[in-house]
Amino acid sequence: MSDKNNNLNEEEFEEEFDQVTLTLEDGSEMTCDVIAIFPCGERDYIALLPENDPDGDFLLYRFIDNGDGNYDLDDIGDDEEFEAASEAFDELMDNEDYDEMFGDEDE
Repeated sequence: MSDKNNNLNEEEFEEEFDQVTLTLEDGSEMTCDVIAIFPCGERDYIALLPENDPDGDFLLYRFIDNGDGNYDLDDIGDDEEFEAASEAFDELMDNEDYDEMFGDEDE
């Protein structure tokens, strides 16, 4: 769905932590809300929700801290790894108060 290694530098990530922009394979860009960064096994993952499709599916990527102030998002190519990351994300969502995370802030 997206190019590997969507690179985010530390300043952009800290300032834009609520959203990231992915560059897709066709060169177009998609802005996504950051839902969570979470561990699964020995890796970290990030869950995103496309800004223009809030009722759509979550997108999961490997989240890689390069240690040099830059972060990469990488596609999960292995079905078993994707399933494990999906289950970890589902568990995280089950443990969080979904209404608090995504409810109407104006209420």
